Amino acid sequence: MLIELKSKANQYTSDGVGRREAYFNAEQNAVVAKNAELYYRKMIQGGTATWNIRDSHMMDTLKRLMEFYDKEDNDNGAKSIVWAHNTHIGDARQTDMADNNMINIGQLVREHASEKKVVLVGFGTYKGTVIAAKEWGEKMQMMYVPPAVEESWDSLLHEQNNGRNSLLMFRGDNAKTDNIERLLNEEIRSKRKRGQRAIGVVYNPAYERYGNYVPTLLTKRYDAFLHIDNTHALYPLHMPEIKEDDKDLPETFPTGL
Repeated sequence: MLIELKSKANQYTSDGVGRREAYFNAEQNAVVAKNAELYYRKMIQGGTATWNIRDSHMMDTLKRLMEFYDKEDNDNGAKSIVWAHNTHIGDARQTDMADNNMINIGQLVREHASEKKVVLVGFGTYKGTVIAAKEWGEKMQMMYVPPAVEESWDSLLHEQNNGRNSLLMFRGDNAKTDNIERLLNEEIRSKRKRGQRAIGVVYNPAYERYGNYVPTLLTKRYDAFLHIDNTHALYPLHMPEIKEDDKDLPETFPTGL
């Protein structure tokens, strides 16, 4: 299907922005189907390949979007904002992910566009609450986030800023580190990786000490870092239940399962 679509690209994209966008959407759906098949085949085999397939797909999609909108706005060029988890945004080469041959969109976008055209922003917290689930498929719930473990970046930022929020800039004319400059300089000299907390869709506060901290070179992983000392869980929107006999199911509702 993807090959057939590409063979008729000129025919589909020659008549106005709306038609070009319709073709872009159709082609993207075909790309998703192709990459999803590869993803599930590799998932059965295990290993890190599935992670790399996902982030490579994210990067390919971003490049396709940028190229599409570059053509539509020749004067200014396209710009984009990507919102994703720290483990996707922060440069994987500056964490222990690199030891496992894992890549991510932060690394790929720096390699593709050069660091001068990219700003990677990370987020962190010392304690608070979060919306997550204990297992995949379980209902989401509000959970308490315990104080960060000692010697982690989250704990050090809390201590050095006396429990205040802080924004750290590691690059450019506005670069500033406030009163943690000594720690950051020490990290740069020693290349020591400190743990940075990673909370995902699945989270269990009781076990976070044993697997929720990513060894990180903070000044290299991000271009800027926002530390929110005491974070508060989101208030989820009410999601109505979908009935099986509903004739107006959304287009993305699974079929044929």
